[in-house]
Amino acid sequence: MSYGIVTEQIARFDTELRLESGRILGPIDIAYETYGTLNQARSNAILVAHAWTGSAHLAGRHTLDEKRGGWWDEIVGPGCLLDTDRYFVICTNVIGSCFGSTGPTSINPKTGKRYNLAFPVITVRDMVRAQELLMDRLGIEKLFCVLGGSMGGMQALEWATQLPDRVASAIVLATTPRPSAQAISLNAVARWAIFNDPTWKKGEYRKNPKDGLALARGIGHITFLSDESMTAKFDRRFSARDGQFDFFGQFEVERYLNYNGYNFVDRFDANSFLYLAKALDLYDVASGSESMDEAFAPVSAKIQFFAFTSDWLYPPAQTEEMVASLKRLGKPVEYHLITSSYGHDAFLLEHETFAPMVQSFLDRAGS
Repeated sequence: MSYGIVTEQIARFDTELRLESGRILGPIDIAYETYGTLNQARSNAILVAHAWTGSAHLAGRHTLDEKRGGWWDEIVGPGCLLDTDRYFVICTNVIGSCFGSTGPTSINPKTGKRYNLAFPVITVRDMVRAQELLMDRLGIEKLFCVLGGSMGGMQALEWATQLPDRVASAIVLATTPRPSAQAISLNAVARWAIFNDPTWKKGEYRKNPKDGLALARGIGHITFLSDESMTAKFDRRFSARDGQFDFFGQFEVERYLNYNGYNFVDRFDANSFLYLAKALDLYDVASGSESMDEAFAPVSAKIQFFAFTSDWLYPPAQTEEMVASLKRLGKPVEYHLITSSYGHDAFLLEHETFAPMVQSFLDRAGS
């Protein structure tokens, strides 16, 4: 059951944000949606942070005719995991994206044209500093919880480490303290796919470079899955449309990746894909600190971590490194390893596996 009709809002900030790179970005637009009601004490706000290609459209529908709900529709609403009778739920689109917040598709006020590659490199920390502007605008001094998976989990970590006085709890799913060389290399190959598409034109395209972006998405999508899930869904079945010995004949898994890649081109911008991939690669929770322990030292929020057994992009050992650091520091932390065959995407596809533990954590965090 969907939350119902929601309206996307755009907050404009006529300010200049100093980015981690030292460059300045402004003015800034932040697209966001809200669900539920902010209580009188302004103490029941939960910020849900989206992953790489997500948006502010967390739940509900924008019109009665919209066929699909938001990207995590099942967990938001009255009586749901994020119970809108109890919580005021907020989801923002990160800066650098292409769904309403300022990014490379936005108009550069200095030129009157799209930023494209004139847009500055942004980091996850920059995304959170922009979200802080919105929380100030909404009059929320302290978030009850920040929740997110993958890049969303990185944002939750940044709230807990960089703005410890502004968050009471955090839930971090399928997240790494810093992407490995393997993860970076896969993003590098995805970038090459876009760079080598002649229609990309060094970011100055009028139409999305569909072949390069579709290939980049296909590469990325493989990292979200697992060998077990791909075998269960496709195995080695050959497409019924093709002859097995046709040169261009495809296995079902090939056809799936082709469909997924070209469908993605219709809804996401190539330059935004590149900028957010760069932000993922640059992420390091200990950036600016001598060690992970030093980075986690300011944390006051209760933190709940989840890792998934078949996630080979951000494997459980990387989450366990953060948990160990927080435990050494005596911080309030708990960890759950979820058995799953869905790979990295398990946090999106199998919410029922972790919902009871999240519910218990939220109940305890509010007591």
